[in-house]
Amino acid sequence: MRYKAMFATGLAVGYVLGTRAGRERYEQIKRFTQRFADSPTVQEAAGLVGAQASKVAGKAKDLAGDKVPFLKRTDTWESDRTDRVGAATGWPGPGTD
Repeated sequence: MRYKAMFATGLAVGYVLGTRAGRERYEQIKRFTQRFADSPTVQEAAGLVGAQASKVAGKAKDLAGDKVPFLKRTDTWESDRTDRVGAATGWPGPGTD
């Protein structure tokens, strides 16, 4: 209950301060944030972080595929699925002419 009261108090204080600051202050903060986000240094850092995250995600995917075999996609997966679709429906599967 204590945490809820603190959260509500913080929310109320933030609202009051925000309304007192007014539209001009909001626009000023918005312009600063936009300039900051558009700066070449921040863009470069974001690109590096994104590349590193992709690299880590790829390694995690490979590791998970090694540990849990059904997560790893094989070359026969598509042909197996096509065969099951045809067998279950009587219709040829996707990719067959």
